[in-house]
Amino acid sequence: MTVHFIGAGPGAPDLITLRASRIISECPVCLYAGSLVPGELLTLCPDDAEVIDTARMSLDEIIEEIIAADAAGLDVARLHSGDPSIYSAVAEQVRRLDAAGVAYDIVPGVPAFTAAAAALGRELTVPGVSQSIVLTRVSTLSTAMPPGEDLRSLGRSGATMVVHLGAHRIEQIVEELSENYGSDCPAAVVAFASRLDEIVVRGTLETLVDQVHAAGITKTAVVFVGRVLAAEGFPDSYLYSATRPRSTH
Repeated sequence: MTVHFIGAGPGAPDLITLRASRIISECPVCLYAGSLVPGELLTLCPDDAEVIDTARMSLDEIIEEIIAADAAGLDVARLHSGDPSIYSAVAEQVRRLDAAGVAYDIVPGVPAFTAAAAALGRELTVPGVSQSIVLTRVSTLSTAMPPGEDLRSLGRSGATMVVHLGAHRIEQIVEELSENYGSDCPAAVVAFASRLDEIVVRGTLETLVDQVHAAGITKTAVVFVGRVLAAEGFPDSYLYSATRPRSTH
């Protein structure tokens, strides 16, 4: 028996992997993260599958369901939004499964920030402009940021900044990043990336707060800050250069 932690993608039901689709269709138990996981994915479950919404469940209750399925010899599809490697709360679940001796694996998914970058039509690493991406968030009541991971500190690199779960703190984000990036730095916010109700806002750090409020964006959004968002005149990469030696075989 195996628990499959599955990245269910950013919202569009067809933005999952073939592996994820196959596993969901084979598992007799499916635990999914409420409104964060597209309801259409649940139609992939077997007709007689036990489907459980974990939105209002505690960690203990979720683990109890998984251990009960394990005891019954049933495979579990555990669906998380985006990709399980970031902001998924998978770490605390697998820690308990390790202690209980329950086997698991992880199936990657499309993270929200890549779907949001696609909506912007931008590469986040542009030659001569930025070759690094900082993926971060801001402190909330549920999760504080470790020392040294505040936006001012992270922003000193000048790398492309991607802030998850921060629309409700847009004033704080703008204030803390303007110090290193400048108020004229291109910035954007994408809410509900890949969904039918997707909202895209483009501007600068100077204009972003007013734009986000005007668009009514308060949650489920990704904030981008960096010169790559408006990069022009940059050199071509060496990858496809005519001067790059290429094998004839």
